[in-house]
Amino acid sequence: MAVSPSSSPPSSPRPPRRRLETGEVRRRSYLFDGLGAFSATSWSPSNRSTDPTPFSWHHVELPKGGPYKLTHYAQSLIELLSPPLKLHEILDLASNGPYCAQQLDGTLIFRVNSGGPIASECAIRLAVRVTENSVITVSVGRVPRLGFSDQNGPGSLLTEIPTVEGEKEGRVVIAEHVLEDLLLMNHSEEADNPVPTRVSGLVVHIIDTHVDQLHDIVTRFEMELDAVELQLDKGGYLLRKQMLDDRRFPKMHLDLQRLLQVVSHGEQVFPRVKEKCASKSWFAIEDISALEELIGRLRRLKENLGFLTNRVAALQAGLDSWQAEQINRKLYYLSFLSIIFLPLSIVTGIFGMNVGGVPWTNQRNPELKGGFMKVMFLCAAVVLLLLLCFMFPSIYVWFLSWRTNSALKRSSSFNKRPRRNVLNGNLRGGGYVRI
Repeated sequence: MAVSPSSSPPSSPRPPRRRLETGEVRRRSYLFDGLGAFSATSWSPSNRSTDPTPFSWHHVELPKGGPYKLTHYAQSLIELLSPPLKLHEILDLASNGPYCAQQLDGTLIFRVNSGGPIASECAIRLAVRVTENSVITVSVGRVPRLGFSDQNGPGSLLTEIPTVEGEKEGRVVIAEHVLEDLLLMNHSEEADNPVPTRVSGLVVHIIDTHVDQLHDIVTRFEMELDAVELQLDKGGYLLRKQMLDDRRFPKMHLDLQRLLQVVSHGEQVFPRVKEKCASKSWFAIEDISALEELIGRLRRLKENLGFLTNRVAALQAGLDSWQAEQINRKLYYLSFLSIIFLPLSIVTGIFGMNVGGVPWTNQRNPELKGGFMKVMFLCAAVVLLLLLCFMFPSIYVWFLSWRTNSALKRSSSFNKRPRRNVLNGNLRGGGYVRI
């Protein structure tokens, strides 16, 4: 797997980003001075420093989708991170499932890697290696708001005074698709991220962006479900049939289960991360409280995912009941036709017997020329009798409803009739009398 070339020299505040091509791995490297400033540096994770005040962060973004396997990702990590990482550390970062462990030298490694298909949007993979003066993160696909922007560069789009397309000039024009993307975000841009002054703040920032990414996916699911419910309310036979053929809701239910698995991994790993970081002297107490708040957000997000799963199951149950109703209706029509033609086939079978004594079958007798018409009248009478038997319940129900409505109208007109009361010998208007 090819690896992108090294980023720009330290003089550049932010390395230029290229478009991710097939088989390419993106990487970023930052150096923080511990005073609220940072700079983009060249890729050198092997550099070690005994001073904890300036700390470094190296991030590897592996390509999402394509015919890639875990072995391909492990090979890329070996090329990029070895040295200083050993093979067991790289395997800990690249493997599936939840993991949190502390090595003998105090290095903390944790991951929340989903075991689903890598190309799936809900298969989120994030692994972190933390030491006293360095952080190494590995993700599959882009994590929104994970990086930092130069404070001296252009400001955030959210701080501008916007205008709609085609309106006033001199302002920042906001396109419609940009507004749609901003409405789906639960966070600000990279330019609004506060620069951490210690390693513990950087760890909290990484976990915070992970929770925000999960929240963004849940928000998109909610908006998609709202749109689907509106389509089902307005749509007809073809729309429901298309949703059943595309297996729309089973796929959504599977994605929700994958996302629920990622949230469950975080619910298992992050409390252990908080417990292990609480014993470290370089991890600030306020950052421990921030981790506790993020764990609470993750638990609330898990409850919200349960509600979404119930909504998807309800919509799928509604489609299944509609499909069963359509099948029952077709079977009803088929049964109705078979009931009509069964007596007719009996009549025609009787008159088609090649035996003597069958009435109206002597073709040479001039007195029996109307036999065919008599048989047709008999068949029509049978069909009318069957139709009357089918229609009698509907006629009876209509008659009962008409009789009930008539009785209610008579009762209502009687209640609205004005009454007069005689009180102390004087005739006074008493208004309406309620019954």
